[in-house]
This record gives sequence, structure tokens and C-alpha cells, in this order.
Amino acid sequence: MDIRALRYFVAVAGTGHMTRAAEQLGIQQPPLSLQIKALERELGMPLFRRHPRGVALTDAGRLFQAEALRMLQDMESMKQRMARVAKGQAGTLAVGFTSSAAAHRFMPEALRAFRRAYPLVELQLREDNAAELTEALAAGRLHCGLLRVPVARPEGLVFETLLREPVLVAMPSDHHFALARSKASRPLPLARLCEEGIILVRRPGAPGLYAELLALCHAKGLRPRVVAEVDRMMTNLNLVAAGVGLSVVPASMTGVHAHAIAYMRLADGGQLDAPLTLVSRAEEDNLPAQHFAALLRKLAGEHANKDPAAP
Repeated sequence: MDIRALRYFVAVAGTGHMTRAAEQLGIQQPPLSLQIKALERELGMPLFRRHPRGVALTDAGRLFQAEALRMLQDMESMKQRMARVAKGQAGTLAVGFTSSAAAHRFMPEALRAFRRAYPLVELQLREDNAAELTEALAAGRLHCGLLRVPVARPEGLVFETLLREPVLVAMPSDHHFALARSKASRPLPLARLCEEGIILVRRPGAPGLYAELLALCHAKGLRPRVVAEVDRMMTNLNLVAAGVGLSVVPASMTGVHAHAIAYMRLADGGQLDAPLTLVSRAEEDNLPAQHFAALLRKLAGEHANKDPAAP
């Protein structure tokens, strides 16, 4: 039994006549009659009662008609679903992001825009640190990711800078730097930052924003005192709020723990910035992932043109 036999049977059952069904199907009547008889032999029961004016369904034929219609409808639905998948309008998209990337207003805007454009695509979201996300992408567990400064560049991955924003110093709101600053909000010199305990967000020894901060300090002959290294930005800000130390964060983090953290510009931070980086696979064959990457590039261009200084 195949799909063609089911279509033949449904046509005969619907018309009640072999000749009219053959005309509807665009075939000759004798081959159609032979197909119906072969179907009845395969099932081991008559599906039609023959009479001079045509055919009528038997009780078994009526039951089989319901099953055949359901199977044909399922087949048509499957074809439509696969057509949407072939166009990237359906399927699954696994996206990873760091907490600091998610804090940028670009991230929820992009996700909302993608959901509007591709409502049938299932979004699987994962939050992790940059190192874990990069490893998951390289292993094929994610289709793309959004992070700040790459901490590794495995072969087969592509890194694209979508946007850039300045960095700020985060400190407890009762810190003497925060209490002493004027309304003009003078930037904090890097040397003054290095006098305090600094919290880093990174995998020890890995490159990234905080490695760039340390390199800048060393280039200026400064010896920063690192009091903690953590995996995630929110852990970093929780420690800042608790008074463990100061840190440098992307400007879009401003407002997190606003009751407990003050944010200040870094005077010598012109060489530092916090990019928003799209990581994807070079040979990506997932069409929703391709559509998502294209949408991110488009929105990033609009975002930068609208307000280049905005985080």
C-alpha cells in the first residue's frame, strides 16, 4: 500500500464512480479499477459494492475512508511543515548568551524581532560564560551566541562585532570614590582603581575584557590587586554590591543593583570598550540560525545609526 493507492481510493469513494474518479485523477479507468482491486486484496476485504450506476462503500470501506483521509491529511501537513523548514520558517534555534550581553537592550529587541518574523521557530536560550558558550558552539550544541570579548577562537567559528560600548567602574555606593565625586562625575583614574581590590569576570588565564584591563594596567606600570575572579557578570556585581571590591563592566550594566552600586567613568579607559560579539559556525546549515544572524546584523546597523553612543 502506498500514498497513490490511498489517493485513488479516496477519489473513488468521493465520486462513487470509477470513470468519474479516473477523470478526476487524470488516468484511465481500467488501471484505476485494477489498483482498487489490488488494494482490496492487500487488505483482505471488499471496500466497495459494485452496482450498475457505480460503486458504494462497504462498512469496512467507510472505516478505511476515515483512516485514508486522516493519513493523507497528515501527509499534506508534513509536506507543509517541511516546506517551512526548507525556507527556515520553522525548526529549532539554540542561542547562547552571556549575562552582560543579555543586559544590553539590543538583545531583547533582537529576540522580539525574530519571534515576530519567525513565530514557528522554537527558540532554545542558554545563559553561560563566554568560555562555555564558545565550547558549546564548537561542539555543535548551540547554533550561535552573543558575548563580549571572545576568550577563545576555535577553528570553524566566526566572530563578528555587532556593537561597541564604553566600560564603567562599578563600586559600592558607599565607597569613598562614589561619595566624593561631584555632580560633574569626574572619571576615575586607572591608578586610583588599582589602589583598590579588583574583581575580574573571566576564566583564569583566558583573554577577554579583563585581560585587556590587566594589560592596560601593566603597560602603565600599575600593579592591580585582584581580590576575586568569577565566571559570571551578575556574580561580579553581587560581590561589588557586597563591598568585596570594584570592577569594570559594560555601560549597559548601569542600573543593576542601583541601590547598592555606583557607576563611574574610567579616565584611562579609552583603550577599553565592551563589544557585543556574534559567534556563529562557519559552515552553518541551520536556516533559522542564518536568518537570526542576518537579522542581528541588520538591527545592529540600525541601532548604531540611531544612537551611536547608546549602550
